[in-house]
Amino acid sequence: MHIEPTATGRFVVVGGGQAGADFVAALRMAGHHGPVTLVGEEPGPPYARPPLSKAYLSGQATAEDLHIRPPAMYEQQGIDLRTGTRVTAIDRTGRQVILADGERLPYAHLVLATGGRPRRLTAPGLDDAPNVHYLRTLADVTALRQHFVPGARLVVVGGGYVGLEVAAVARRLGLDVTVLETLPRVLARVTAPQVSAFYQRVHTEEGVDIRVDTAVTGFAFAPDGSVIAVELKSGGRIDADVVLIGIGLIPNTELAEQAGLAVDNGIVVDEYCRTEDPAILAIGDCTSHPCGEHGGRRRLESVPNASEQARTAAATVSGNPRPYTAVPWFWSDQYDVKLQTTGLSTGYDDVVIRGTTETGRSFAAFYLKDSRVRAADVVGSPRDFTAARKLVAARAQVAPEALQDLSVPLKQLL
Repeated sequence: MHIEPTATGRFVVVGGGQAGADFVAALRMAGHHGPVTLVGEEPGPPYARPPLSKAYLSGQATAEDLHIRPPAMYEQQGIDLRTGTRVTAIDRTGRQVILADGERLPYAHLVLATGGRPRRLTAPGLDDAPNVHYLRTLADVTALRQHFVPGARLVVVGGGYVGLEVAAVARRLGLDVTVLETLPRVLARVTAPQVSAFYQRVHTEEGVDIRVDTAVTGFAFAPDGSVIAVELKSGGRIDADVVLIGIGLIPNTELAEQAGLAVDNGIVVDEYCRTEDPAILAIGDCTSHPCGEHGGRRRLESVPNASEQARTAAATVSGNPRPYTAVPWFWSDQYDVKLQTTGLSTGYDDVVIRGTTETGRSFAAFYLKDSRVRAADVVGSPRDFTAARKLVAARAQVAPEALQDLSVPLKQLL
């Protein structure tokens, strides 16, 4: 795969999220002076999604606070920002994208930053229930917030990051919250059992009813179509005034698939964010890219990944290609607890806890493979997270007892 650098050809970017917004900014900084069109389905300018389940849901941030770039920047930089606009097809032969109104936008280079959408739960009547919600957009949160009144009964289906973050906000606002997780522990796909146990303890202390090993089999409805109870495989049911479903994300790959591009749990790209079509790149949550740390391919859902891929793609088309090799990192805010994660913990053979998960709200979990630090979850200690990122990036070989010794600063282990 090869993409010729260009300073004048038209770029069309499909997707008005973090990746798309960061790409057009990086492209201008790289010296591209030609026309750029950014097409987004949502009605406003690109905004940050992580605060949706935290500060924005709680009312501590406004929609304007979430803007990734000042809206005036797009006009100042000559970016043709098309909001509320949907792309329905890609004509690779004619190098055009086709909009829902039939307009065709020609491109020299096309960048797919299509993101993802919430995985939906399938049950009769659920799609039409006015008090059942998913969380991905500003509109989703606006619809959800109207149910957030003290004493309301919230049932969260899914014990992942989004579900737990919403549960934390809901408790602080006085709702009665139950979290249902079908697996044996919350955050089971992304953390070690010790970290899962910590979060279950924290939420229980805050008054959340956490139920693991609990499968949902159906819903009971009121005459107006609202859900009034969630039915469980055990035979029980939980009364509900509002339901949030947080069971994962599906990458938006349909445009790529229909255009004949390779898809494998995401749009397949190389380490330079290039697809198999020399005129098309892809970035962000929608991509499947090579995993330098562990081999194979991976798809990440994170702001740092979207931003780094955006910069990588801009460098690729500007004639200064550099492979995407950044170690992934993530964060989650729940109550007064900040979790910062670096690296991918999959495939570890040992977990070393620095501090304790059983009391307090500050510790670190290090994931080791063949005695080398592969990933880390750091709770309540930004200083330790800085050192942990360096340990993971270096794949440092560190004795477990040294990691556990609180008298030894992590930076001394580098």
